Amino acid sequence: MSRWLTGLSRIIAVAAPIALGVMAVSYSGLLAEPPAGKQRKRPPTPVRVLTLEPVMLTPRTLGYGQIEPARKWRAVARIEGEVAETSSMLANGEIVPEGTVLLSLDDTDIRLSLAQTDAQLRALGVRDQTLNASLELARRDHELTLNDLKRQEDLVGRGVATEASLDDARRAELVARSKATEYESQLALNAAEREVLTAQRALTARSLDFTRIAAPYDLRIVSVEAEQGQVVTKGQTLVSAEGTEAVEVTAQFPLGRMGPVVRSLGPGGTVLDLAARVRLPAPGHTVSWQAEVARVAESIDARTQSAGIVVRVEDPMGKAAPGQRPPLRRNTFVEVELSAPPREVLAVPVDAIRNGRALAVAADGTLERREVKVGYRVDGLAVITDGLVSGDKLVVTDPTVAVPGMKVKPREDKGLKAEIARLAKGQEPSK
Repeated sequence: MSRWLTGLSRIIAVAAPIALGVMAVSYSGLLAEPPAGKQRKRPPTPVRVLTLEPVMLTPRTLGYGQIEPARKWRAVARIEGEVAETSSMLANGEIVPEGTVLLSLDDTDIRLSLAQTDAQLRALGVRDQTLNASLELARRDHELTLNDLKRQEDLVGRGVATEASLDDARRAELVARSKATEYESQLALNAAEREVLTAQRALTARSLDFTRIAAPYDLRIVSVEAEQGQVVTKGQTLVSAEGTEAVEVTAQFPLGRMGPVVRSLGPGGTVLDLAARVRLPAPGHTVSWQAEVARVAESIDARTQSAGIVVRVEDPMGKAAPGQRPPLRRNTFVEVELSAPPREVLAVPVDAIRNGRALAVAADGTLERREVKVGYRVDGLAVITDGLVSGDKLVVTDPTVAVPGMKVKPREDKGLKAEIARLAKGQEPSK
C-alpha cells in the first residue's frame, strides 16, 4: 500500500508542472495585451452660420382696411316743394364739379310770399306818412293849448279870470297832448310791425336759396332719391355723394407690431411721424399709393387687440392710370404699410435667438453660447443691442445639431444673408 501511494505521488509531481505549462501556452494569446493603437478623432460638424454686419433696416408693419371717402355729403330738403328741374349729371357714379346745380325746387309759393310781405311793408310806409302828418298837427295844437293854459294861469293869478276857465284850458291841453301821444304810439307800433315783416321777408328769402341744390365741392354721386315732379318734404334726403379730393383707410394694426416701429423713431416719436403707403394687389403686379397718417382711432378693438390707424391718400382720381393704377373706390380692401426712417442696425433672424441666447462660433472653432439683448423685432428680424457684434459668426443651424463646446466647421448661408437684406429694405420675402 505504501508503495502504491509513493508511486502515485511521483506521477503527480511530474504531471502537474507539465499540465500547468500546457495551460500557460494555451491561454497566453488571451492574456496578452494588444499593442496600443492611435486614438480616433471625430471630424468637426458642419453648421450654417451668418457673419454679422450692420444693415440699413426699415422698421415697418402691415395692416389692412377698406377704402372710405374722406368726406361724405347728403343733400337734405330744408323746405317743402316740388322738384322742378334736375341736372343731366344727377346719376349714380357721375363725377360732378364743384358748383354744379343738381336740382331745383319750385319757388312760386316763396316768391308770392315775398311779394305779399313787400306789399305789407309798402302799406306800412304809407300809413307812417299819414301818421307823421297827423302827429305834426297834433303837436302844433298841443303847443297852442299849452300857451293858452299859461295865459289862463296868469289871468287867474291877477284875479281877472275864473278857476273854471283855467280848468277848461287844462282840459284842452290834456286832450291835445293825448292826441299827439296816440299818434306817436301808432308810429312805434308800425316800426315794430315793420321789423317783424322784415324778419319774415329775410326768412322767406333764405328759403328761396334752399330751392337750389348745388355741389359744395367735386363729388361722385352715390345715390339719387328725388326725381323731377316729385314733391319732397322738409328733412328728406335728396342726393347722397362723396368727395373725390381724398380717400381714407382705417387699417387695423396689432399693438405688438406697432410698438417696435414707433420705438424705432426714438424719444418723442409718435404714430403720426411714420410714413404710410397703401397697396392694392393687381394681376401681375402690386399697385401702391403714397399716403400720410391722419389720426389714430379713438379705441382699441377688444377682440383682436388692434389699433385703428387712419391714413389718407390725396387725389386718388388724378393718380389713376388706365390699365395700371385703378382709382381707389369705396369698400376696396387694401394693405397699409407704416414705416420708420431706415437706420443702421445689427439684424439677425428671430429664430436664431432662443430665450435671450444665441450660439456663435468662437475663435478656436467651437460653439459658445451668448446672452443677447433684443431691442425690437420686425418682419422676422431681431435687432440686437448687446451680446453680438459685427464680425461674429452666428449659428443658424437647427439647435438639435449644434451643441455648445462642440467642434464645428462653419459654412456661410449666403441665401439667408440675401433674405435678411431684402427684409431690412422692407421688401417682401422671397417665395
